[in-house]
Amino acid sequence: MIQPPKTAPDDSLTAPKDNSTKLLRFIQDSPPETGNVTEIADGVFWLRFSLPMTGLNHINLYALKDGDGWVVVDTGIASRATRTLWEHHFKVLMGGRPVNRIIVTHLHPDHAGLAGWMRRRFDAPLLMTRGEYFLCRLLAADTGREAPADGLKFYQKAGLSPDQIEIYKLRFGGFGKAISPMPQSYDRLQDGDDLMINDRRWRVITGAGHSPEHACLYCEDLGLFLSGDQILPNISSNVSVWPTEPEANPLEDWISSCHKLKAALPEDTLIAPAHGIPFYGAHKRLDKLISHHEKALERLTEFCQRPQMATSVYSILFRRQINDGNRIMAVGEAVAHLNCLKTRGLIRRTLNDAGQFCYQRK
Repeated sequence: MIQPPKTAPDDSLTAPKDNSTKLLRFIQDSPPETGNVTEIADGVFWLRFSLPMTGLNHINLYALKDGDGWVVVDTGIASRATRTLWEHHFKVLMGGRPVNRIIVTHLHPDHAGLAGWMRRRFDAPLLMTRGEYFLCRLLAADTGREAPADGLKFYQKAGLSPDQIEIYKLRFGGFGKAISPMPQSYDRLQDGDDLMINDRRWRVITGAGHSPEHACLYCEDLGLFLSGDQILPNISSNVSVWPTEPEANPLEDWISSCHKLKAALPEDTLIAPAHGIPFYGAHKRLDKLISHHEKALERLTEFCQRPQMATSVYSILFRRQINDGNRIMAVGEAVAHLNCLKTRGLIRRTLNDAGQFCYQRK
């Protein structure tokens, strides 16, 4: 294990949200401290970085040996602390050898935040799927702009109060503040692509729902799957509808992606997630992720015997209390479940006298 510079350790993820984690086999019992490095397979290193968030307080990034250089998978959020820790790893883990490729699984700032910075530092190509790259640049371009009318309309129809919409307006454009400027070009990843890294073949397997075209990497030779946020051991990734595509059905995409991954991965694959400890038990975890949402849809269908707004169903979907810090994600996930039921033909949607969407079981 390579020792990091002195940093305060962060806490582990919150307690498992369901019993499925008891069926998984983790490679170690407790999470490492921020900055620690663990070799989880030949030439594949697990790096733990902290995140400035409540609850989700860390991210796992991965560095892969590649001949006389390195491939980095995900880069962390754009912050001074993250850059400082990377500089340490460049010297100690990587021995001053260059990063020759940067792979970003998806657009969220804890994954793509320093992609541009690292690209410029090493003049290395950035590899992403098309959907993730262009949406990342689009969202970054919102920084400094006022919240759009379509966004205000979306949250008003969802049931947010005027005060809650004001908070949305104040926080709009924050995405770009958490990422360094993105490169103006990239190399496209597509589902089924093969990448050669250190003379081993890695297959790109894409998923959707949490983000539009999330890239995961599978090496059959190592029995290793770098899952990003598509398979997490302790929590289910957020699956939300956003104002840019109000009629989207990301939850159906997410469930379909879970079935796709179960068919693609052997059960004994080592899953290296973006959050939590690497583990064995892919099929068990994917089955739980599918059943988690299907059961939520069943509860929601029953709850909607009377008309309900998206903001009225939090108690059916979430264990956590909803507050100003997580409300936008909560309402987005609520709409995702309701849109899924509407697409499946199980509920209908109408407008009430206040111009808010109401959902009722057919």
